[in-house]
Amino acid sequence: MTRQPPGVRGPSGPSGSGPDRGKQNNGSDSALHRVSMPIMRAVTRFPRWLLLIFTGLALFLGLIQTGSLTWLGVLLLGLVTVFFGWLLALSWPVIPASGKVLRVIVVAALAGITLLKATGRL
Repeated sequence: MTRQPPGVRGPSGPSGSGPDRGKQNNGSDSALHRVSMPIMRAVTRFPRWLLLIFTGLALFLGLIQTGSLTWLGVLLLGLVTVFFGWLLALSWPVIPASGKVLRVIVVAALAGITLLKATGRL
């Protein structure tokens, strides 16, 4: 195991360099990150493939629930939508404009599908 020189915090180099250097976060941005930190620590303890499977399974089960279990489909789709929206909010300051547009479209589409499911049109 190699030791890093003092002041080096990982792949981005010294603590003053990296994509966030020079950016000022407003109070709500830092509050969101501060509140989300324990949740992110818990989420990152799981293997990435497990998170992918759970998210995909929730999306699939949310889409196929019909009849008396429609409420469960709405709940699962809502959870996936909120999760993706939360990730979008956390990554917003560091992603390029093209990435922002695509991610907003995905979250809006999920919200629309959830609304259609809740109203019984899907």
